[in-house]
Amino acid sequence: MNKQWEKWSEEDIRSFQDKFLNWYHDEKRNLPWRATNDPYAIWISEIMLQQTRVDTVIGYYYRFMEQFPTIKDLAGAEEQKLLKAWEGLGYYSRARNLKAAAQQIMAEFDGEMPQTITDIRSLKGIGPYTAGAIGSIAFGLPEPAIDGNVMRVVSRLFCIEADIAKASSRGVFDEAMRTIISHDEPGEFNQALMDLGSSICTPTSPLCEECPLQEYCLAYQQGTQTDFPVKSKKAKPKDVYYIAGAIEEDGRFLLVQRPETGLLAKMWHFPLLEVDQATYTQLLAYWQDQQLTLDAVAEEPAPIFPEFPVVWQKRHLGEVTHIFSHLKWHVLLFYGRTPSEFSLEHSQWAAPEEFEQYVFPKPQLKLVEQLKKNHKVDKHF
Repeated sequence: MNKQWEKWSEEDIRSFQDKFLNWYHDEKRNLPWRATNDPYAIWISEIMLQQTRVDTVIGYYYRFMEQFPTIKDLAGAEEQKLLKAWEGLGYYSRARNLKAAAQQIMAEFDGEMPQTITDIRSLKGIGPYTAGAIGSIAFGLPEPAIDGNVMRVVSRLFCIEADIAKASSRGVFDEAMRTIISHDEPGEFNQALMDLGSSICTPTSPLCEECPLQEYCLAYQQGTQTDFPVKSKKAKPKDVYYIAGAIEEDGRFLLVQRPETGLLAKMWHFPLLEVDQATYTQLLAYWQDQQLTLDAVAEEPAPIFPEFPVVWQKRHLGEVTHIFSHLKWHVLLFYGRTPSEFSLEHSQWAAPEEFEQYVFPKPQLKLVEQLKKNHKVDKHF
């Protein structure tokens, strides 16, 4: 592999850094976590920003810091309260890892964020990128913070052909970054790359004419910007099919808690039943185009949750989908009434106004919205 960064002189590197940092100081986004050097606040923001859009994170960041303003508060947080504060952000293991790492800091570092990359990396849930971000922004360490945006920018800058989907390629980008990173303002430099990647050096249709780095960018000079980064295709998420039951008894709905381990651990949702694709497709089409009438409801119930003492509305209330990293959930929602509450393992009955007390995963939030939307129009039970 041609390591184009090795061809840059010290003067080239200084010129590049000066121009890039001047652009950043003029154009940087006004984000709440950029108004502080508090390593705790920077850590929280970086974990939230993983796999999540900046505009989504801002509100969560404010609320989270209000509820858990210190490492000690986070270490002692009640798990359901913590997950409730995280509700809707997804990837809930991030929140659990935050608490575990906070407890590590209290036990091993006297309640203070560690200041070396090795110690920061020792914390639960912190990998190379997050350690680099915290180390460079909070402590001024010349450590790269290499994420997807950074790899895209750097791959175009030097025409790096290493496949960014392979873990083995990270070393190539790490070497290039350690050559060009500013030792005077490493945190600003890393954030400049993040901003450039999100606003100008975008995955498709990069705005090269607005880019402060165009005179340094080898891909721009060769007209090959869209050939980079090189990335092999990720496996398509597996489709999984469920029916969900919004079961009501006197204004209260049945909620079931998930197991203590695994996907969406300890979170709450309407009862779910996994079905095969053929059954799901049949139920999806059933009454799809029919107007909901009392006569329709009176007919034989749809074959869902046959073991529950529930009278089901045969027309489903709609479909929601949700993509996890490796799974795509398809969930079809049905509404039913029961004459009296019944019990399931790890279940509770709750009125809609009590839902705020329960931690709902994103698919359940979508199901609740679907239920509300339908019940504004028709309720025939």
